[in-house]
Amino acid sequence: MHPVRLKPGDTIGIVSPSTPVTQNLEQQFQSGMQYLKSLGFNIKEGKSIRSTSWGYCASPQEKADDINTMFADQSVQAIVCSQGGETTNACLPYIDWKNIRNNPKIFVGISDISVLLNAIYYKTGLITFHGNDIIWGWGRTPTKYDRDGFISRLVDGHTGSIQSNGARQTIRSGCGEGKLLGGNLRCLLKLAGTEFFPDLSDAIYFVEAMNIIPEECDCLFQQLRQLGVFDKIRGVIVGYIYKLQRHESRYEQMEQVLVRVTADYGFPILKVNDFGHNCPNTVIPIGSTVRMDADKQIIEIVEGFIE
Repeated sequence: MHPVRLKPGDTIGIVSPSTPVTQNLEQQFQSGMQYLKSLGFNIKEGKSIRSTSWGYCASPQEKADDINTMFADQSVQAIVCSQGGETTNACLPYIDWKNIRNNPKIFVGISDISVLLNAIYYKTGLITFHGNDIIWGWGRTPTKYDRDGFISRLVDGHTGSIQSNGARQTIRSGCGEGKLLGGNLRCLLKLAGTEFFPDLSDAIYFVEAMNIIPEECDCLFQQLRQLGVFDKIRGVIVGYIYKLQRHESRYEQMEQVLVRVTADYGFPILKVNDFGHNCPNTVIPIGSTVRMDADKQIIEIVEGFIE
């Protein structure tokens, strides 16, 4: 299912499926909302975006109620998450999947929201979007790259090549085509063994992480291998890995660990800086068909993903 694209004057609903909007981040949150307003959109806040009824976050039911309400609300055309965190997976049993199927809308998030982006696509078929959240994406210093990716994908609905944010690197040669699935490496694996884990058969798998070390990369890639994921996918795109790239001289990089763990596989691997934590982010349509050419360092969206 394809959501309907945004147009000036539309309303964007804000939800907090993971960490709530806390007092110390309120100013940053307001800055993020103001930025989206400057692009011509209205904002509607979810009832529980600041709730700490569980001490550290809202209850799973509160989170799901906000999501369910925003999808059902005919005055809301898109939904953007306030930020990531740790606890998104708690709300999954309370999501009204039929409601989402009946009211397909743009749904955007990053980091721990990878849990919802992939679960929504898997349970309903709705294309979702990996992209900036309110606090850490739009609430700091969004760049032209951030803005262009948002407008190109969610307003103009452009297919074709995804613009690069700086240099790309061929890690393993080859081409691949498939449904684009993935997100944060650690967070997506919260779904492993559950009814919400997406089918990665013939997928192009994209991955990013924030504070991760090579040993953890090895552990999580071994888990993916043991789940049979590397037997199924058509290629991997590695995004910006904040801690490893920030201390590049100190740490082995994620893509190097991946090459070693998958030495007996032939799928292509491309390293980019187009998405991740503490970097500019393009908007990635999860569930849309893409083609990657690791040798030419090209990523193309080859089918429509928005109405």
